[in-house]
Amino acid sequence: MSSKGWIPNYALDLTVTERGTLSVAGCDLTQLAKEYGTPLYVYDEGALRRRCQEYYRAFADYSPGALVLYASKAFLPLAMAELVKEEGLGLDVMSGGELYTALQAGMPPERIYFNGNNKSETELSEAVEAGIGGVIVDNFHELAVLDEIAGRLGKVQRVLLRINPGVEAHTHEYIKTGQLDSKFGFPLLEGLAVEATRIALDSENLRLLGFHCHIGSQIFALDSFEVAVETVLDFAARVKAKLGYTWKELNLGGGLGIRYTQDDEPKPVAELVKRITEALVVGCQRYGLPLPKLLVEPGRSIAGEAGLTLYTIGSVKTIPGIRTYVAVDGGMPDNPRVALYQARYNAVIANKATVPPDKVVSVAGKCCESGDMLIWDLPLPSPKSGDILAVFSTGAYTYSMASNYNRLLRPAVVFCKDGESQLVVKRQTYRDLLRGELSLNRRD
Repeated sequence: MSSKGWIPNYALDLTVTERGTLSVAGCDLTQLAKEYGTPLYVYDEGALRRRCQEYYRAFADYSPGALVLYASKAFLPLAMAELVKEEGLGLDVMSGGELYTALQAGMPPERIYFNGNNKSETELSEAVEAGIGGVIVDNFHELAVLDEIAGRLGKVQRVLLRINPGVEAHTHEYIKTGQLDSKFGFPLLEGLAVEATRIALDSENLRLLGFHCHIGSQIFALDSFEVAVETVLDFAARVKAKLGYTWKELNLGGGLGIRYTQDDEPKPVAELVKRITEALVVGCQRYGLPLPKLLVEPGRSIAGEAGLTLYTIGSVKTIPGIRTYVAVDGGMPDNPRVALYQARYNAVIANKATVPPDKVVSVAGKCCESGDMLIWDLPLPSPKSGDILAVFSTGAYTYSMASNYNRLLRPAVVFCKDGESQLVVKRQTYRDLLRGELSLNRRD
């Protein structure tokens, strides 16, 4: 790790080469930009694996038998699904496409759980036919549709019910999911969640494993998780008293925060696991409940800090007394998070890693949108056209949310390990842009 104060301390294996350039996992970032082009998503494969192992070991210590389900929505090209499988984790999928990717990667179906608030009949049929470990049912409509599909296919599908605990997670409004006013889950109001439990228990085609709750993302306040545990425990006790049902599994979702800027102070995985498992043990004893098998769904906290994005700086425009804009060859299409929920990032110039910052600039994307900004008020060493900008902690929700807005091409993805780089997603071409499109003047 570099000792330069302006190069932040992230989970990546970051070093400075003898040429004064920034390196990740032994790969010179300026050379990667030259070889693969920019924008470019770069991942430290070792960092990805270490984070998976950190979750795996923490639960082995505090809750043997627990299952860690990597949240596919964060980042799931085929190579990532294969890596997760190799590290002994399962997958939390949100769509037929993520399910297909998981199965193509060889993920055992019993280690796949299907989440989401509006799964189609086709997606549910695919999940049932694949024999996945569990469908996390979000609403009464889905409960009825899944019951019918499983019956038609002659299967008994394992399910969890997603419970909306009404817990404040102290995060951005758009990534809160556990509050009562939410599109997700059965709210703990008017007996709705209890009624959903009764319906699931009455079905001959569904086997109720337990409950699921997820309170949000980018969370630093671990007491929010403890409150969620207590809320679900209280619900499980009421269900046992009213319906005689005792849970077998509890899925507490994900949401652990990561470091985007120096202001962020993420908590260690082991501390999160210790606190939620202790809260669960104490709570089960108090309510007279057996300990359920514990599941969690980390996504951002595995992939986020392990990835960065490289851009080539183009124009530099100074408005005297107001601001200096540094434009890069990407923006909203490869990272919509800033425009979507005001995400904040840190960055350095990869080819000037030994040069201290001497200017404060704002990094702009190239789309035809005033809101296409990546970073406001960033200290950098005199940026010039042709410099390579490395933006940190872009490993989650960038590749997976990328678009072709303004017909920009989606970036390539590279994994780095022990000084070697491996292309895992090819850069789009102009031909790719038109694949699937039909000419108005075609002749049938």
